[in-house]
Amino acid sequence: MHIAQNIRLSRILKNTWQVDLLMIFSSTAAYLLHDRLIKYHLEIPTLVPTVLGTAIAFFIGFNNNQAYDRWWEGRKIWGALVNDSRSWARNIICYVQLNNLSEQKKLAIHGRMVTRHIGFLYALKAALRGADDPTYKNYLSEGEVMEVSKHSNVHNAILLLQSHELNELLEKGHIDGYRYLQLDALLVKLTDSMGMAERIKNTVFPTTYNYFTKVFIWLFVVSVALVLSQPMGIWAIFMSWLIGFVFISTQINGMTLLNPFTNNSASLPLNQITRTIEINLLQMLKEVNIPEPVKPVNDEYIL
Repeated sequence: MHIAQNIRLSRILKNTWQVDLLMIFSSTAAYLLHDRLIKYHLEIPTLVPTVLGTAIAFFIGFNNNQAYDRWWEGRKIWGALVNDSRSWARNIICYVQLNNLSEQKKLAIHGRMVTRHIGFLYALKAALRGADDPTYKNYLSEGEVMEVSKHSNVHNAILLLQSHELNELLEKGHIDGYRYLQLDALLVKLTDSMGMAERIKNTVFPTTYNYFTKVFIWLFVVSVALVLSQPMGIWAIFMSWLIGFVFISTQINGMTLLNPFTNNSASLPLNQITRTIEINLLQMLKEVNIPEPVKPVNDEYIL
């Protein structure tokens, strides 16, 4: 996620240079075609780029609105995960009663169920980013790692482990029925957030919108070059590229938000969010070895 007030020109050009070359080539070809052939036979009306520009504005506006909605929904989902994670740790620490448990066993249960939740978050983050990240294994026992490895959905398997242990605590009388329902409701909320995030990742944005927007921008650049060739001469190449650059950079900016969970500068800072939850939960357990917060890259963006 970008945190700087300004975006470097080099980053913009890095994302658009291929399309820029195509637009410059198309503008040059259109100018030469007009200069060598078309100007002797007909005059291209200005209505053509005007209509195309209006259509492109509608397409880009729709694309970017939908892309931002996906990005913002993803942010709300992870905001809910932050709150529910803190609630889970607090309730585990406060709700598990002593009864016939020694203090050491009580702390072991707290540590196991809270750190297992950290493993759940790292497994979910890796799945959403399509990465092979074994960090979640650091927060599970060897037996638990073997158990969740049997599942295609590791983070869901971790929630299953949590539910099993929560049920054991109820059966052994270490937690009463009311508090059991409170903790089970949190597991349901975590499952809901997990499912909503998976829905965003697995739902492909209609490719026709992106495809036709690119085609319309290309036609628009060519038509602008044809219309401006007469009054501006060779400068029509630069002007048509410049106008096209505004449209294409806006369109590309929106498309980078379509999958908010990818590991790039425009996506959600899942590393930072997960690390923040990890720090909070470990501090609640009064752990000593607390990891450092994730730092921004070049004070420009954070992952």
